[in-house]
Amino acid sequence: MRLSGRNSDQLREVKFQRHYTKYAEGSVLVEFGDTIVLCNASVERKIPNFLKGRGQGWLTAEYSMLPRATNSRSAREVTRGKPSGRTMEIQRLIGRSLRAIIDLEKLGENTIHIDCDVLQADGGTRTASISGAFVALYDAVESLLSQKLIIVSPINQFVAAISVGMFKGSAILDLDYREDSNCDTDMNLVMTSSGQFIEIQGTAEGAPFKKSELDEMLRVGKIGVDQLIQYQKDVLKLNGKN
Repeated sequence: MRLSGRNSDQLREVKFQRHYTKYAEGSVLVEFGDTIVLCNASVERKIPNFLKGRGQGWLTAEYSMLPRATNSRSAREVTRGKPSGRTMEIQRLIGRSLRAIIDLEKLGENTIHIDCDVLQADGGTRTASISGAFVALYDAVESLLSQKLIIVSPINQFVAAISVGMFKGSAILDLDYREDSNCDTDMNLVMTSSGQFIEIQGTAEGAPFKKSELDEMLRVGKIGVDQLIQYQKDVLKLNGKN
């Protein structure tokens, strides 16, 4: 029995609430159990200098955790003068994950800024951020299309992310904080709706894990990603699309 009482391949309760804020072109409040992240996608009608003349757009991401997102207050990173290494790693992961499923040439000379702010953390903040940010991105692209600022959608397929781990010899899905703190192996998967991998981040917290355990974590992780993508399609009312 897992610490959460869930089945080994069972997600926490997942919710996507679209149009959460007033001004962003795409805005989603995503909940993975007690982990809550606000994902905003903002469109800027220009591109970075390094892309000028290439005939393409750009997507970039930022991630932050609010001071009281956890059981004790943490200082805002702005007071330290720079983001932590963990923050930099996660926001780069979010950016890579979303750029992997869009055609930047079809985006035109536009930049989409993704902002993921963790309101409450109970494990899986990066996976919730990626999964929610995709829905916000979709709405931002729809805004560009409706204004005829782009001709076709640059989104090629869906993307979602989930955590998986080994706990007492079993692969378990979507770890909360207690499970993440006690598991033998911790892994994050980013996958597309076609079943391709964008990122696999796996670390043995105790003993090294076997290939058979890796295969089982990948199998259970795909179950979770497939469910998340279905939830995304449900909230976007896009069943039947790839």
